[in-house]
Amino acid sequence: MTAKTKDGKEVYNSEKHYHTQATDCKTNKMLYGAQVKTQYIRDTALQPYETKAESFEIMLPEGVRDVDVIVSLRYEINKPSNFIEIAKVTRKVSLDR
Repeated sequence: MTAKTKDGKEVYNSEKHYHTQATDCKTNKMLYGAQVKTQYIRDTALQPYETKAESFEIMLPEGVRDVDVIVSLRYEINKPSNFIEIAKVTRKVSLDR
């Protein structure tokens, strides 16, 4: 999720990753490669047909009353630079009524 001012300056940037977390049962270290996983310890993946609600608190700089918020849902393949964008939503959010 990214928030930008009218002039295009980025004032907020945040990422959340949803995936199953696994271990090799020898340590508490989280592992990602399927070849080394032996046990799933927690499932934080997005589940099909289930709504997931998230909250973000953005501290705006002094004098900024509104921002454009861009939320992108991506499916990463092997590494963060290799992804498929599933959905992208842009909204103008204002403190003024």
